[in-house]
Amino acid sequence: MMKTIKVSEKGQIALPQTMRETLGIEQGDELIVIQLDNKILLEKSQKVEQSMKDDFRDILKFSEMVLAKDWNSKEDEKAWKNL
Repeated sequence: MMKTIKVSEKGQIALPQTMRETLGIEQGDELIVIQLDNKILLEKSQKVEQSMKDDFRDILKFSEMVLAKDWNSKEDEKAWKNL
């Protein structure tokens, strides 16, 4: 969906009602504004927060697998016991 909107004297914009309804944006919701080159992206802050948590969780799982592969050995266990 694409709509044309105008920027007010104060730099404000109004999101079209159909877009707000489709995206579930309600009065009081927080949006994150992201500048990508010459584009502006608006996203609900809850979605961004959840996405970051999911990404971090995936990175953590992958890191654990890599570290387990490289560090879980009898030599490592012996070295840690002697510390």
